[in-house]
Formats: sequence, C-alpha cells, structure tokens
Amino acid sequence: MSENIKKIGKYLLTTLILVGSMYLAVRKIDIQSLISELKTINWFWALIPIPIMILSHYIRAIRWKTILKPIIKPKSMLNLFSAVMVGYFFNNISPRGGELLRPYVYAKREKVSFSMVFATIILERLLDVLTLLFLFVIALIFAKDRIINAFPPGSNIANILYLVLVLALIVALCFYPPVMQWILDKTIKPLSSKLYHKIGELFEKFSRGFSVIKSPSEYLSLTLESLLIWTCYAIPMYLMFFCFNFSNHISLGFLDALLLIIISGIGVSIAPTPGGIGVFHYVVMIAMMKLYGLSSEEGFAYATINHLINFGVQVILGLVFFLRERITKVPENIIINTSEEAI
Repeated sequence: MSENIKKIGKYLLTTLILVGSMYLAVRKIDIQSLISELKTINWFWALIPIPIMILSHYIRAIRWKTILKPIIKPKSMLNLFSAVMVGYFFNNISPRGGELLRPYVYAKREKVSFSMVFATIILERLLDVLTLLFLFVIALIFAKDRIINAFPPGSNIANILYLVLVLALIVALCFYPPVMQWILDKTIKPLSSKLYHKIGELFEKFSRGFSVIKSPSEYLSLTLESLLIWTCYAIPMYLMFFCFNFSNHISLGFLDALLLIIISGIGVSIAPTPGGIGVFHYVVMIAMMKLYGLSSEEGFAYATINHLINFGVQVILGLVFFLRERITKVPENIIINTSEEAI
C-alpha cells in the first residue's frame, strides 16, 4: 500500500469520525434554544480559567523534564514548553500529529536523538492513561450510582476498567526491553538478519527514553506532576459551570468537573480528531445530559465554550512558539529518519 493511499485513508477516517460525532451532537438540537443559551454566557467565568490552562501545559513540560532527566539534561524549560505548545498546535491540525512534531522540535533545538525523545512521548501517554484510570476509580468511589446510570443498561464498569488496564499493561510490556527483544527474536530475526539488527539498534536507542522507569527516586515527582496536570485540566471545566444559568439550579462541584474531564479524555483518546472537535462536544454533551439531566442545548453549549477557549489558547500560544521554532516544513519521515545526524 502506497504512502499516499495510507494518508488518504487516515484523513478519510478522521473526517468520518469528526463529521459523524458532530452530527450526533447536533442532530436533535434546537438551534434557537442553543442560541438563547449561548447569549446567557457569563464571559468572566469563561475567560478566567485561561491562566490555569496555560499552567497545565507548563506542568506537562515540567513532567517531561522529569522523564528526560536520566538521559538528557534539558538546557531550558522554555525549549520544553515551546515544544509542548507546538505539539498542541499541530494536534489541532492533524490528530496525533503533534505527538511526532513535539519530539522532533525538541530534538532539533537541543541537538539530541529524536528516537530517545520520541520514546518519552510514548511513556507520557502511558502515564496519562494510568492517571485517568486512577482518577476514574476515585470518581467511581464517590459517585458510583451517578456514573453507572450514565452507562448503557447492562454495562459492566468493572469489566471496562479491567479491559483498559490490561490494554495499558500490554502496551507497556511491549516496550519493556526484554519483552521487545523476545518479540524481535521470534518475528523479525528468522525473516531478515539485516532488518533485525537495524530495528535492534533503533530500539536500543529508543529504549533509553524509558530510563526514568529505572529511577524510583523520580516516581513521586511523576505521580504528583501527573495528578497536577489533570487537576489543572479539571479546574477550568469547574469554573465554566458558572458561565451558564444551569449552575443556579444544579449543584455542580469539582468532582463533577473531574468526571467530565475523565470522560472526555477517554473519548478523545479512543476516537481522535483534530483538536478533539466533534468527539469532545458529543461525549461532554451526553455526559451533561445523562449525569445531570440537562438539555442537549445546555450540554452542547457548555462543551462548545469549553472547547473554544481551550482550543484558542492552544492555537494562539502554539502559533507563537511555532514561529519561534522557525519550522518551514514538517518532515514526513521523522519516524524513520531518527539518526542524530538527520536531526
């Protein structure tokens, strides 16, 4: 299959997810009611979370520094934060594209191996999955009945949690050096000795990105930083409850905001679109309807304002740092071309 066909297939699937989720979100919405709901927005509560949104991205850069510490001594937090924001900016154009561009930008800026830096991004995603699972369990303890009612009848939440946890562990094991070496020995080596050595050399460099796992002294920092990231994601969602009139007759607290960020985080991870457009709107709207009995117009308006502000912050800041990095062309082969000389 040619690269062009793969690209077309990828963008077609992304477009279908985006259009389909947005259609599901708006198909039963009364436009006039939605417009009336949007007119009541208190913009003070919509804009005040912006510094917290920026802080969440900065804490992500701090956690990235912790992950990088055993293999690289970062020269500046600005370079880390710049790469993070460029990644967010590009994620709003191409789903998951920023996860490739972020390590490329940082590796180029600090003149280090792309493959090592890219491995830390995968580790970051694993940490995010584990943090989401932990927070979901906490939310389940305090709001079990409400969460169960939000799932389709007959759903077994315990089985869902076990499935996600097993998948996360499988992915983690696949990148554990002895397991990966066994996979290479059993699959690639019998087919091609040359390819086996080439992949082995690449994985050796790649596995260095997981070096922080061998540093228990960093576990507490990683845990606290991971929890802070998602807490800073939830605070804006909590503050934005007060943007709307429904906050006058429904008591919504921080736990509710945390639950919404968990649900939206899982939804966007499963079905990624540029900037989470469509998927975020749909899952948050459905959650607001099922968990709190709001109308589809209220739920969609809340999701839209949340997404709009967060999207705006990422695009504006991301564009500023995109210009700082002077990226004139995004390389198409950054996964393959991982040698330090190429960077």
